[in-house]
Amino acid sequence: MQIAIVAAGAVGGILGARLADAGHEVSVIARGKHLEAIRKDGLQIESLLGNTVLRPKVATDDPAEIGPVDIIIFAVKLWDTQTVAQACKPMMGPDTLVIPFQNGVESTKMIAEVLGDDHVMSGVAYISATISQPGHVRQNGEFANFILGAPGGAQPPALLTEFAQACQTANVNAVVVPNIEAQLWKKLVFFAAFSGINVAARCTLGDMRNDDALWRVFVAAMNETAAVAKASGITLDDDVVNQTLKTVEGMPDATRATMANDLLAGNKLEAYWLSGAVGRLGREGDVPTPVHDTFYAAARLFVNGAPA
Repeated sequence: MQIAIVAAGAVGGILGARLADAGHEVSVIARGKHLEAIRKDGLQIESLLGNTVLRPKVATDDPAEIGPVDIIIFAVKLWDTQTVAQACKPMMGPDTLVIPFQNGVESTKMIAEVLGDDHVMSGVAYISATISQPGHVRQNGEFANFILGAPGGAQPPALLTEFAQACQTANVNAVVVPNIEAQLWKKLVFFAAFSGINVAARCTLGDMRNDDALWRVFVAAMNETAAVAKASGITLDDDVVNQTLKTVEGMPDATRATMANDLLAGNKLEAYWLSGAVGRLGREGDVPTPVHDTFYAAARLFVNGAPA
């Protein structure tokens, strides 16, 4: 199977490395010093599940150098979505599938507007990883789960199932589910609340656990997202918040959302598609979202990076 990773960051890098180890042809899009390091020494993967090196078939910042592929793993920050989707056109063949692993619930639609509904699937990634330095990706912990599906409950194309099977053969836990929208919203219930409170309070998970006020706000934010999901026609388990809290119990105190790390580094923030999206979609469904509105307001001055 021919696979392109756009771009070879933490999530895409680890997934691409495992698939390459299993014998698939993997090419990567990267840029700057990260691309230089990959071209020189490959993409170094550090993981408790086993270290490896991804030596891509092609490493480039120009998708035209890769050409048409079977699968495009789409894993860029949300603000780059439509620009990068346009750039992917040289890699699109008649049956190419694009699988986004991005935050929020809106990226599939954004990409499909550029590349076509028939080509764009949906994906949810549960993995903690970072680019530790150019050419190096470190996976934190041992969990790595990928959920795939066709938007709108459509019948998944055979190629999507084939890709999931390829992941399983590569010792990557990937499954195709019939209702991917529910999975996207289930993650948003946690991720929007956790990202929002991490940024607004500059806190870690341990800080939240040790402060009753922070914890109450965190739970309230998750309940808001669950209510917006229901108003949007998404069926989640009635106890989705309690399920999420049980998962959170096993996470280390030092855990901090990616968006909080971006804030500390002075980078752009994905707040518009997280708490911002909960607020926008809440207003469409006449669901009050005061907590997420506050989170988004707290982040607004920083969404384009640290103010001058």
